[in-house]
Amino acid sequence: DWWNCGGIVFLDLATDNGYDRRGDNSTINRLTDGTLLPNNSVIESLWKGSYRRITLANDFLAHIDNVPMDENKKARMKAEARFLRATQYFYLSQYFGAVPLVEKVLTSEEANTVHKDSKENIEQFVLDELTEATNDLPRQSELPTSEIGRATKQASLAFLGRLQLARKEFKDAIETYKQIIDYVTIFNDVNENSAENIFSSQFITLKAPNFLTQHAYPAIAGGWHFINPLESLAVDYGFTDGSMFSYDSPLFNPKNMAENRDPRFAYTFLWDGCSFAGEIYDCHPDHSNSVDQLTVSKQATRTGYGLRKFFNEQFSGDLGTGYGGNIPIIRYAEVLLSYLEAKLEAGDPLSQELLDETINKIRTRPSVNMPPITELRRDALRQILRRERRIELAFEGLRLWDILRWGIQGEVLVGDFWGASFPDSQGSLNLPNGYEKDPYSRWWVTKKNFRIGVDELWPIPESETNINPNLK
Repeated sequence: DWWNCGGIVFLDLATDNGYDRRGDNSTINRLTDGTLLPNNSVIESLWKGSYRRITLANDFLAHIDNVPMDENKKARMKAEARFLRATQYFYLSQYFGAVPLVEKVLTSEEANTVHKDSKENIEQFVLDELTEATNDLPRQSELPTSEIGRATKQASLAFLGRLQLARKEFKDAIETYKQIIDYVTIFNDVNENSAENIFSSQFITLKAPNFLTQHAYPAIAGGWHFINPLESLAVDYGFTDGSMFSYDSPLFNPKNMAENRDPRFAYTFLWDGCSFAGEIYDCHPDHSNSVDQLTVSKQATRTGYGLRKFFNEQFSGDLGTGYGGNIPIIRYAEVLLSYLEAKLEAGDPLSQELLDETINKIRTRPSVNMPPITELRRDALRQILRRERRIELAFEGLRLWDILRWGIQGEVLVGDFWGASFPDSQGSLNLPNGYEKDPYSRWWVTKKNFRIGVDELWPIPESETNINPNLK
């Protein structure tokens, strides 16, 4: 589902941010390594999840007018259903392109003969629906505690802004994001339901638990270690003086990779020798006595990194059913970075004031405290902004979408992918036959061969086209 761990956190494993520990045959890894087929279980589950939500929304909208109730409440609930339906079509349009546009509950015969609508038509439907739904949705500040998680004006506008960015309608995106910024005036990353989290998946211990703990915790903490960040993400976290990362810099300490680094590195990663949940994370490839040893055989990391982000290390309950931490779908940080991107790409004047209102509000908050950005040259700022977006929003399900809409898949999803550096290792560091020793003693992970012109859009699942040939 787009809004659980599988569709948010795990989706980054199909990018240059991470790798699925289960190996190259993992259906997640196959999304972008050049071996994607229509029988891929990931695209099938996301497809079915979207149309299940769409059907529920259509059924609701078809019958709600028959219910005697307060008209204002009814208008709000209609807007929520339209929002939920529109968000599913947003995802379908971005990843599948042309799909059936269904606005009513279909009979079995209708469902089995439905035709696809163009990507442009789907996107226009999303734009129209979100624009209208926003009018009848409450502001986030108006939600009582008991209703946290329901759709708001800010959530609807944020999805509208995403689509406008994808369509390169930058002037429209500026106006959309301005409205959100007007509504949200603080940046607070302490409370999971603060104004910083505009829209989140709400998990409840035992009843609707967050299974990410079981899937991503390291072995020493009882987890399966599926999520393995890649070195290509790690090196985008610069040093605390604002300089870019370099293995040759005297600021880099391979024995403590978080030393002198952007604090978000330590908030996001596990690395060899760090502590996690009261234990030492030992993933050194030479340490065969460690359950988290970097190898290709243990239930442990395949990159020399693990995931710390999203977790409360004081948690001590059941990893499968006991964790109730929410997962953000849209954060205010994304809104600020998207607004700056829209201004930059629209050709609007750039100023230090604009940087301080957007990217620097993220970088200089107390928990990060990185030097502010002062670069105003457009091309240079574009690269800084994209890097900032990548590290701030890592594993929040946006990287693949960003790669595709920026058109950089040929640069970042082709070639060799590496893990952490282990200069004192005596082993082979998993180098394939014919590879020379890596100058930085990095662990070799995998290769990707994203097929330009083929893999940008996912095939409609084979299970669907077998039933309805109109969808081929």
